[in-house]
Amino acid sequence: MLQIRDLSKQYVTGNLVQTALDHVSLSFRDNEFAAILGPSGAGKTTLLNIIGGLDHYDSGDLVINQMSTKQYKSRDWDSYRNHTIGFVFQSYNLIPHQTILSNVELALTIGGSRKRERQIRAKAALEQVGLGDQIHKRPSQLSGGQMQRVAIARALVNQPDILLADEPTGALDSETSVQVMELLKDVAKERLVIMVTHNESLAEHYATRIISLKDGAIIRDSDPFEPDQKKITEHKNMGRSSIKLPTAFALSLNNLATKKGRTILTAFASSIGIIGIALILSLSNGIYDYIGRIQKETMTSYPITINEQSVDFNRMMGNKTMEGTVKNKKAHEKGLVYSNSSSLAMMNQLTSSLTKNNLTEFKNYLDDKQSEIHRYIGENGIKYSYDVGFDVYSKNQDGAIIDTSTNAFQAAEQEQTNSLSSPLSQFKESVMDMAPQGDKMYAKTFEELLVGSNQQQVSNVVKNSYDMVYGKWPQKYNEVVIVLDEKNEIPTTALYALGLIPTKQYNRIMKEIESGKALKQEEFHYSYEDLLKRKFYLIPSCDHYIKQKNGTYKNVKGDNLYLESMLDDAVKLQVTGIIRPIKDAKNATLTGVVGYTNALTHYLIEYANQSEIVKEQEANPDVNILNGMKFSPKDDAAKVSDAKRYIKNMGISEKANLCSQLASLMLGNLPAELKRLTSLDEVQLANMADTYLAMADDDIFLLLYNNYISTGNYDNNMSAFGYVSLDAPSSISIYADTFEAKEAITNSIQKYNERAKATDRITYTDFIAMITKSVTKMVTAVTYVLIAFVGVSLIVSSIMIGIITYISVLERTKEIGILRAMGASKRNISQVFNAETFIIGTLSGVLGIIVSKLILIPSNLFMHSLLERTDVNASLPFGNAICLILLSILLTLIGGWIPSKKAAKRDPVIALRSE
Repeated sequence: MLQIRDLSKQYVTGNLVQTALDHVSLSFRDNEFAAILGPSGAGKTTLLNIIGGLDHYDSGDLVINQMSTKQYKSRDWDSYRNHTIGFVFQSYNLIPHQTILSNVELALTIGGSRKRERQIRAKAALEQVGLGDQIHKRPSQLSGGQMQRVAIARALVNQPDILLADEPTGALDSETSVQVMELLKDVAKERLVIMVTHNESLAEHYATRIISLKDGAIIRDSDPFEPDQKKITEHKNMGRSSIKLPTAFALSLNNLATKKGRTILTAFASSIGIIGIALILSLSNGIYDYIGRIQKETMTSYPITINEQSVDFNRMMGNKTMEGTVKNKKAHEKGLVYSNSSSLAMMNQLTSSLTKNNLTEFKNYLDDKQSEIHRYIGENGIKYSYDVGFDVYSKNQDGAIIDTSTNAFQAAEQEQTNSLSSPLSQFKESVMDMAPQGDKMYAKTFEELLVGSNQQQVSNVVKNSYDMVYGKWPQKYNEVVIVLDEKNEIPTTALYALGLIPTKQYNRIMKEIESGKALKQEEFHYSYEDLLKRKFYLIPSCDHYIKQKNGTYKNVKGDNLYLESMLDDAVKLQVTGIIRPIKDAKNATLTGVVGYTNALTHYLIEYANQSEIVKEQEANPDVNILNGMKFSPKDDAAKVSDAKRYIKNMGISEKANLCSQLASLMLGNLPAELKRLTSLDEVQLANMADTYLAMADDDIFLLLYNNYISTGNYDNNMSAFGYVSLDAPSSISIYADTFEAKEAITNSIQKYNERAKATDRITYTDFIAMITKSVTKMVTAVTYVLIAFVGVSLIVSSIMIGIITYISVLERTKEIGILRAMGASKRNISQVFNAETFIIGTLSGVLGIIVSKLILIPSNLFMHSLLERTDVNASLPFGNAICLILLSILLTLIGGWIPSKKAAKRDPVIALRSE
């Protein structure tokens, strides 16, 4: 017995509230044919969906056999729809890629029936509706009346107590409609049938009870029923409701089979990454000799580099703790699960290997010419590197100021567009990571030349690797050289950054690139004399700050008016020579376009250290001279005082920004108010901030201080001002000429560490020792790097799988609604789509392995010819092949996870209405 007690339902869309059901109370007999009539919008379908558990009421109660549904959870409604309700829809809602028999079986499958039982009951249901001879056909092969009969058979196969029919004759002709109504009439003899229809004549003729709705309320009931009032019992689950894994795979496999072409193309596209990794793994042994040879040729170009903060890779690689732990593990008892702390040990090993080097003390050791290490120092000597802050500008033929101190491509692009979404910006971002190391287009424009010994500005190593094609090597601190490549070329972007190409002309080139048209490459050429006439304007970092009336300093780097005025006092850099790499030079490693000497570095350090702003910050180590605030206030009262002073000194734009941040914090749940604020200009926002803060208590200022005001710190300020201590280099590079000398330098540093205090010991990375220790490990590392690059295609494949799955979700939206109507849970829906991605992942993995095996045949022949030896063969081990297939499955599952979750959350009512 079904009872509806004071049921109400409203739909809210923005500010519009629509009442679908208005306190409806109604009871049904266990077996009757009730027809619900009413105009569109009367609430008929809403009432039917609530009875069927597809939609949920706002208030009231739905009582089934004296059992309230108020406490029903999602799984209870799923079970209710599967075991108690049968649906017959106007548009049939059959799954097109399933046979008639499979469509009818599905409700039994979700209910947990066994395969044999499902087939017997499904065939019997189809016999009952006169379609026993059509069981192997698909819905597209049937007429409308036959499809509606299949829908009725599907609704009856689980022997539900209630059959719900939503306009079952709406899409049928009159003769077929009569046949369907006769069938429903017979069904109503044994169970409750509730039909929603607009056809009043059919309802009057076949239904035993007519219920009319209008505006969500009952206006007529031809045969009302008032049951004896019985105590409502606690709710209980009505039975199992779940899709088994084989069923989920069958649904997905049948769906993919209807789109064979797209499925194969998708699998092949997603297998490309697997093919790449398989080939890399197969060829890694083949490139062993080549990598070893290259490494031996270039070893002497690598110094021992000691950074201020370093990870001791030698210690990590030589640490046997992890290996010993694994080897010494005892066999575990079966039946128990044990922890594996290897990853924690590795993390501990990494953090314990991270050290801060006292380069000041080590520099004192190196500066002592009596130190043992000086016996083994090579021609390149010892190079101290300092983080010196400066910016360099040039003027082009139009008189426009060009910033050359950043990346050459960025310097060119910044004049073109500030749009982060422009094609030019997207191009730059996409190719930066693919640029070959040493490519001048992507390198910094300015680079320091290796300093020589015996007071030489430039090392003989540089001079022996580069020809001076015009001019002379720098002698003074403000002299620089232009660095060409072997073809006497400089990237066009770098030429623009150096001010050699007019802005208008370069803008035209950039517009062509942004338009996507084929670029008509224009050749620029300049005489050596033109290059030597170039002047550059260097501005130290400290000169970007000016003192204000209130005693604080302001950074004016982005102010073009100040920039113009500062150029007159800037350091004028003069080009004295043009150099070009000698053919096959091993140490031609300059990546910059302009080379400057170590003398300029020392000039900038001395200049910054003697600057007014640095001196004043040194004199006030506790106060940030940029805003007048203390770096570490002693208490909350001091923070409040600093916050008030900081805000008082703010400009209009800064106050407007502060107002916007405060509004976002306090009006986060009031989007209309936030939208109104966006229409205000900066002056209005700044005034609002002043008005609010004038009345604010100390807690607000404390909040602002802790969340929006950065006090900075002394070291960061000094670094920003360009301050550098010559006694504290950021890194030290020690060069050797032979492997024996390098080994001796390593031993000297070890002896230094033995004598030094624990806090003064040096940790460094000797790349040469790492390379020579195990070439095999280097090959493995290179293999992993290559795999990482190829892994990008795997990520793209995952995204593509996600898109394909999402498209499948859109295509199968109605199928989702059908499955939910028959009792499938959200988890079941997700399971169906996960099964589809699993199938695609398996197919792509297997396809990738097969294609890789085929490619290896000509690859081995090519390797034999290239290496002139036949004992190196690329092959893919069976275990690796299995792992790659599993990786393909994992990535496709990850790619399809979000769409599958999205599918599971689809509203079944809306899903059933989709086409």
